[in-house]
Amino acid sequence: MLTRFVRHFLLAVQFFTRLPITGRLAAWVGFSNTMLRASAAHFPGVGWLVGGSTAILFALLLAVLPSQAASVWLSAILSTVFGVLLTGAFHEDGLADTADGLGGGMNRDQALEIMKDSRLGTYGAIALFLALFCKLSLLVLLSQINTLWAVAGIFAAHVTSRFSPLFLIRFMQHVGDTPQSKSKPLAETIGNTALAVGFVWWISAMALTAHFVPEIPLWAGVLGSIVCTLYVARMLHRRLDGFTGDGLGATQQLAEIGFYFGLVLAANNS
Repeated sequence: MLTRFVRHFLLAVQFFTRLPITGRLAAWVGFSNTMLRASAAHFPGVGWLVGGSTAILFALLLAVLPSQAASVWLSAILSTVFGVLLTGAFHEDGLADTADGLGGGMNRDQALEIMKDSRLGTYGAIALFLALFCKLSLLVLLSQINTLWAVAGIFAAHVTSRFSPLFLIRFMQHVGDTPQSKSKPLAETIGNTALAVGFVWWISAMALTAHFVPEIPLWAGVLGSIVCTLYVARMLHRRLDGFTGDGLGATQQLAEIGFYFGLVLAANNS
């Protein structure tokens, strides 16, 4: 049981990050579409790695750089770049493709065809710019409000935003050119057990964050993520009648932004 848990987690790390799972370790982990589908339960666990390391780097940069306003921006930028390098811009690519498809496609088939095109279009470029600018601005604002909120918020946001797509996989159908799709192994919906594993990853992160930063309003961040997740799910259902791999990436990106925004709003009203 534990061995299977570790193998599925490492497969999720291998698939959704650039962290090296190679050689004998990769051979031990193994691969199959069934295993990859099961590894979806560990998306929030990947958030532990990416969010935790990004948050640590953000805190270290704030500690070593001069106490100037520009240092906060530089810390936010460099830690964000680090997070993108860890994941290979996997989710950002999904956001861009989703924006191009939904923005440029006049109907469902056109939207799906555009989303398969690897070239970056106008809608995708704008979506990427706005998303990155929102992340950086919110992190800087959070840091100015409370540095610990910003550091803890990065960790909690990454885990929460990777828990959110599981609900799309569980309750929506996969659409698109399934044989060529990046999310082909996820075309069959995950079960309640996988959702429960993801919940354990997520609630553990929330408990850890609340323990070390008890004053942080996690409820507001979670609420912000829920709103953004529901928005993306509604758009995908209305335009595509289901989810795609790119749509899952867009969900992660907007849910992360929603988490930061929720923390900022809670701070403003506290």
